[in-house]
Amino acid sequence: MIRTATPADVPVIHAMVRELAEYEKALHEARATEAQLHEALFGDRPAAYAHIAETDDGEPAGFALWFLNFSTWRGVHGIYLEDLYVRPDRRGGGHGKALLAELARICVERGYERLEWSVLDWNEPSIAFYRALGALPQDEWTVFRLTDEALVRLGGAG
Repeated sequence: MIRTATPADVPVIHAMVRELAEYEKALHEARATEAQLHEALFGDRPAAYAHIAETDDGEPAGFALWFLNFSTWRGVHGIYLEDLYVRPDRRGGGHGKALLAELARICVERGYERLEWSVLDWNEPSIAFYRALGALPQDEWTVFRLTDEALVRLGGAG
């Protein structure tokens, strides 16, 4: 079962974000707090949205956290999937596919024309899973990111 996250889900979302960061060998980079996630998801101006995948007995099996982007080429919004995570003991049960299907359903329903995400190059199981769904890698694009001192320096505060 896939459902929209509620404020009561913030602690489990936070826990799964940390589990994902550990899986991606970057737990030291996962600095978000429960309070920050609560504000981002349920504050006065939500910046992101989340869905929870549950087992038949109502236990959280995984989550998807996403936000809207915009394509100047298509002229409409799309969804950028920031995190997709299924707990290791729940993988293979269709939870990841169900989460992606829900986001695709939202795109179709709202007239959004893209559902996009990034995956680490070494994460072959996920890459194979995404390809099996019909997702295509955007190999001609390279992601760039400014953080920490470089962001402050460029922003004029350093």
